[in-house]
Amino acid sequence: MRTLLLILDLAGTFVFALAGATAAARRQLDIFGVLAVAFAAACSGGIARDVLIGAVPPAAIVDWRYLATCLAAGGIAFRWHATIERMANPVRVFDAAGLALFAVAGAQKALTYELNALMAAFMGMLTGIGGGVVRDLLLAQIPIVLRSELYAVAALAGAAVVVVGAQFDLPPPVTALSGAALCFALRMMAIRRGWHLPRPLHAAIRSETANERNDDETR
Repeated sequence: MRTLLLILDLAGTFVFALAGATAAARRQLDIFGVLAVAFAAACSGGIARDVLIGAVPPAAIVDWRYLATCLAAGGIAFRWHATIERMANPVRVFDAAGLALFAVAGAQKALTYELNALMAAFMGMLTGIGGGVVRDLLLAQIPIVLRSELYAVAALAGAAVVVVGAQFDLPPPVTALSGAALCFALRMMAIRRGWHLPRPLHAAIRSETANERNDDETR
């Protein structure tokens, strides 16, 4: 279980750091800014989770591999930003992958600290969305979780798969992969089809225009 959690955490750290660094490079930040946003995007959710469940000091602070992973991802995005940009919506794809990995890793870790099923699912969701929120705030954007297609709901669904699997004593690797796949699929389908939670009707037209402008900047 410890090995599985470490693999999920580091994989999520890498893709979230890559997403954060790519977004920062698009905003023309310097090398320090790109690396700082990469670390914040990758580790904020995990730090918040660890503090809340009592896993202190947080793994992202005491384990050098998290920082090294963030710096590597940030360096890749800084050096090969133009190549990454040629991919289809790179920030969104990396962000969806990080969301999926962190959602299941957060739920798994919360379960190992004996949180109840409901709170473990919410810890998974928090782990997934926390880094994206901090990244967007640092880049002076409204966080994606508050304005975009299904985001927190996708993370919660992935975390719920892990929690339900634990209740039925299913193998953790199976539930983790299944939960991550569900979260990633929901997020990507939401992006492609425009699925989102209900919005105020009187503000729908104005918010749609503003969201399209923000999404263009994110892409």
